[in-house]
Amino acid sequence: MDDEVRRVVDQAAIRDVLYRYARALDRQDWNLLRTCYHPDAIDDHGRFKGTVEELIEWLKVENGEYDSTTHFIGNTLIEVDGSVAWSEAYCFALHRTHATRGEAAREVFNNVRYCDRFERRDGQWRIAARLVGRDAGREDSVPLEPARTPHTGRRDGADPSYAVLRLRQPSG
Repeated sequence: MDDEVRRVVDQAAIRDVLYRYARALDRQDWNLLRTCYHPDAIDDHGRFKGTVEELIEWLKVENGEYDSTTHFIGNTLIEVDGSVAWSEAYCFALHRTHATRGEAAREVFNNVRYCDRFERRDGQWRIAARLVGRDAGREDSVPLEPARTPHTGRRDGADPSYAVLRLRQPSG
């Protein structure tokens, strides 16, 4: 494979990791999240810094207050140098909190950037180090809860996408 084709293939593989990461967060698929990181990777979210296993435990608590999350990956720059790559991926992260008696749900919107060092080990690109930068955000009250349907998204293996897409079921 010539260098230009190798670079494009590597960039596509890295983008796939970024998309899997977003999906893993939104479906709370912790096994899928593990496939995005090398086991010895370090993640620095600002309020959290640690290993992928520590990240998962932190996210289980941190994201537990949300009914739904949506992480949309946008502009992504990727520089590949052999078996190491660096990327900056913009992300819009929308989080909907639980409504409580007398209090409407809230939507928390953050503009973040995932600044990553990727490494290809045993032919697999994964995150070796991540720093999450937060650029801006806002929080709004949501006065009306939309009607739930059989196709309303879920944050587990009962999400409708698992029935349609050829994705493995999460297990934990």
